[in-house]
Parts: sequence; structure tokens; C-alpha cells
Amino acid sequence: MARTIQQAAKVVVLLLAGAMVWPAVAGETTTEEVRAVLRDAAGEPANLSGMDLSGLNLSGMDLRGVNLQGAVLKGADLSGADLSGSNLDVAIMRGANLKNAKLRNVSAHSTVLAEADLRGADLSGALLVGNLEYAQLDGADLTAARLGADMRNQPMGLMRVSLRKASLRGAILDGADLSRGMLEFADFTGASLRGANLMRAEAGGANFSGADLTGANLGMADINSARFAKIKGGDAIIGLDTAINADTAQFD
Repeated sequence: MARTIQQAAKVVVLLLAGAMVWPAVAGETTTEEVRAVLRDAAGEPANLSGMDLSGLNLSGMDLRGVNLQGAVLKGADLSGADLSGSNLDVAIMRGANLKNAKLRNVSAHSTVLAEADLRGADLSGALLVGNLEYAQLDGADLTAARLGADMRNQPMGLMRVSLRKASLRGAILDGADLSRGMLEFADFTGASLRGANLMRAEAGGANFSGADLTGANLGMADINSARFAKIKGGDAIIGLDTAINADTAQFD
């Protein structure tokens, strides 16, 4: 009886979620309960902030504008989902499947997306100042994405993206801001970085082979042992003469 009452109480909280912030429910939330919250939102942005949605199958869902601030989505399946304009700040999405998901203009500040599968995802215009180490972003669209250091938070410690050992093969980063980002050993093979800002980025060991760097800004970037084999637009790179450890980088 006590268990039934607890379950009923939890459903009531879920149905009211569109109007309130609720505490994390440790791994008990179901996909159907999430659907109920989305239905109950009645056209308004649903509130899933702080919820533990780890491992849930949310593939293909319409999550546009949903508040997922502080939510836990470790290992969740969000493949093909539409999260455009959603709030993912401080969310924990380690190992989540976001393959081919739409994340246009999302806010992902201090978000953990380490080891996440973002292959083919649309992240154009997104704010991505968080942990994307070992993430898979092959073929992802990060046009005009904002991954640069958040200078406003310097008193709290410099907030910047970490793409260490992430794979961005064939990704589109035209006009993206990667300034001061931690890009060590990231794989940008065949990526398009036309007009991208990599000023003061830490790109030691990164692989830019075959990438298009036309108009990219490498001013004061640390490119220690980075690889630039058969790049496009090499003559149009900005600030290469001020790059740090450029003598150790591999060009041909």
C-alpha cells in the first residue's frame, strides 16, 4: 500500500512539472511518464529540470524548448530527437546517444557530454561550454556554434569547452567560436572550419588533416605537434605567425 501511494504521488508531481522544478527521482522515471509531462505542458515548454532520466529511450521525441537544466541523462537514447532551443545547462549527459538529433540553438553551459554520440547531430548556433571529451561528433553541424571561453565567469574559474580526444571528422564548424578551447588530440580530419575562431585554443596533438581552414584564426593558439596535412585554405589562415609551438606542427 505504501509503495502504491508513493507511485501515485510521483505521478502527480510529474504531471505538475510544467509549472514547477522538481527534485531528481533516482532512476525511477519512465519514458511514459516523460510523455505525460510533455502532453500536460499543453504547448508550453515542459519542465524536466533536475530529473534522473538515465538510460531512458527518448529517441525521436519532440523536446523543443524543454527545460532539462540539471537533468541526468547518462546513457539515455535521444537519437533523432528534436531538442532545438532546449536548456541543457548543467545537465549530465555522459554517454548519451544523440545521433542525428536536432540541437539547434540549445544552451549547454557546464554540461557533461563526454563520450556522447553526436554523430550527424545539428548543433548549429548552440552554446556548448562544457565537457565533450571523447565525444563522437563526426559529420555534426556546428555552424556558428559558441564553444569559446565564457569570459564572464572568470571569477569562478575560466569556463571553456573541452574537446580533448573528441572525434569531429567531417564536421562543419564554419564560423564556430572555439577560442581558448581545450582541443588536445581532437580529430578534425576533413572538417570544415572556414572562419572559425581558434584564438588561444590548446590544440596540441590535434589532427586537422584534410580540413578546410580558410579564414580560420589560429592567433596565439598552441598547436604543438598538431597535424595539418593536405589542408585547404592554408594561405588564408589568420594569425598562424603568432601560433605557439608552430615549429613542431606538421604541415605539407
